[in-house]
Amino acid sequence: MSSARLTLDLAPPIARVVLHHPPLNVIDIPMMEELSRSLAEIDARENVSVIILSGDGKAFSAGVDVAAHTPEKVEEMLAKFHIAIRALVATKKVTIAAVRGHCLGGGAELAMMCDMVYTTESAQWGFPEIKLGCYPPVACTALAALVGQKRAAELILTGRAIGGKEAAEIGLATRAVPDSQLAAVVEETVEQLRQLSPVALALAKKASYAWDSMHFDKGLVRAERIYFDDLMKTADAHEGIRAFMEKRRPKWTGK
Repeated sequence: MSSARLTLDLAPPIARVVLHHPPLNVIDIPMMEELSRSLAEIDARENVSVIILSGDGKAFSAGVDVAAHTPEKVEEMLAKFHIAIRALVATKKVTIAAVRGHCLGGGAELAMMCDMVYTTESAQWGFPEIKLGCYPPVACTALAALVGQKRAAELILTGRAIGGKEAAEIGLATRAVPDSQLAAVVEETVEQLRQLSPVALALAKKASYAWDSMHFDKGLVRAERIYFDDLMKTADAHEGIRAFMEKRRPKWTGK
């Protein structure tokens, strides 16, 4: 199935979801809506046990559309993005992200919430939102559980980008491989999963995330509230977005 922003290929027990918004698969509101619908459709299919999420072309995703961070759009954008994230977190299926090229901001949040993440060594990971006077709510909620508090703080508070190899070394990805080996490594894992009981996989996943699931939703609600009630009322948040759109350096006032 093809739509404006993604393709869904169902070949039970595997569902392949490919983000499609050239050139860098920026996540806009239509993509968020289509992703949520696709995940709901997949979750309803008992004959599917594995979801593979990837990006079309040379990038996984460069992140959420910056234009959607404007005051009149930001609440709808964040709500719809987090619906898709919550659907990804809640699915009973085993989720695998295959990452190459840019994997930034909301794209990195989407990938990191998958059960397994295979990345090319040359991929670029990062959470650059702080450079726009914003922050990544999903990463603020869940990144420390993956990479530790100090590494999460550095990535979120500096916005620095890291390569795929470092992403795997710190636990943001499962494994980093040369570009030419990504597809083969993903398929190797898929073949292992094909041999296993779908119900056992679903229950093992449910049991594995017992502690995280109790904290993730509360943490994301808190991060959303701070985003809307505090961050979006600052002059710096609006200046950061304007400066990006106008292709200039932001002039921070600390207000």
